[in-house]
Amino acid sequence: MKLNQLRDLVAIVEHGGLRAAARRLGVAQPLLTRSVRGLEKELGTPLFERQARGMVLTPLGRLFHERARGMVNELRRARDELAQAQGSGAGTVIAGLSIMPHMGLLPRALPAFRRRYPQVYLQLIEGLFPDLESQLRSGAIDFYLGAAPGTVPAGFIVERLFSNTRAVVCRKGHPLARSRSLKALAGAEWALPSTDYDNQDDLARLFQEYGLPSPRVALQARTALSMMVALANSDLLALLPVQWREFDLTRDSLQVIAVRESLPAPDIVLIRRAEMPMTPAAEHLCDLMQRNAPSLQPTRGRA
Repeated sequence: MKLNQLRDLVAIVEHGGLRAAARRLGVAQPLLTRSVRGLEKELGTPLFERQARGMVLTPLGRLFHERARGMVNELRRARDELAQAQGSGAGTVIAGLSIMPHMGLLPRALPAFRRRYPQVYLQLIEGLFPDLESQLRSGAIDFYLGAAPGTVPAGFIVERLFSNTRAVVCRKGHPLARSRSLKALAGAEWALPSTDYDNQDDLARLFQEYGLPSPRVALQARTALSMMVALANSDLLALLPVQWREFDLTRDSLQVIAVRESLPAPDIVLIRRAEMPMTPAAEHLCDLMQRNAPSLQPTRGRA
C-alpha cells in the first residue's frame, strides 16, 4: 500500500468523483482508476460502488476512508511542521470558526499571523462544533474556536476562553429599534444564525422564560454573510453574539436593540484533538486569538 493510493482515495471522495479528483491532483484519470483498483485488490474488497450517479463508498470503503483521510492529514501536518521548523514558513492551516471569532477575533489576529507566516495557506471554515467534529477528529481541521457545544466527545481538549452574551440585532432605522423589552419584539419575525444547534427552541425558551409566546422564525442563515444581507434588507430580527455591534462591516447597516432582559450565550471555547500536536503556524494562530479573547469578554456595562 502506497501513500499516493491513500491520497487518491481521499481526493476522489472529497471532490465527488474521478474526473474532479484527477483535475485537482493534476493527474490523468486512468491513473486514478488504476490506483483505486490496486488498493481494492490489496485490501481484498471493493471500496466503491460504481453507480449511475458516480462512485459511492461501500460500507467497508467508508471505514477505510476515515482511516485513510486521517493518515493523509497527518502526513500533511508532519510535512508542514518540518517546513515551518526549518524556517520556510510554508504549509496550510485550516481553522473552524463560529460567527463570533469571525467577527471579533479574526480581524485582530489575522494581520499579525500574516506577518509571521506570509507563505502559509490559511483556510477558514465557518460552522459550529457539531458540524465540524468529524473533520476535526480526522485532522482535516487543525482546531475549532467558537460557541461551546452541549457536550464534547472523548478525544478532544477543550479550553474555555470566556463567557459570552447575545444582543438583538436589526437594520438601521428599524421600526422597533427603540424598543427596550422582548415583549415589544414578540410580534416581529426572526432570523436564526445556524442549523447546527436547535436555535429555534432556544429562541422560544428565551421568550417563554419571560412569559411571552414563541416568536415566528422566517429565515435561517448558514453564514454570517447571509445573515448580514438578510438583516440589512428586511425587518427581520436576530439574536446574535454581542460582538456584532462592534464589527466594522455592519456598523453602518445594522444596530442593536437595547432590551433590558439578560440574553446569555454559549461560552467561547477552543477545541483541539487531544493526541495530536498542532503545527507551529496553527499554534501561532491559536495563540493570537487566545491573547485577544479577554478584550472581547462582555462586561455587565457593555452586554
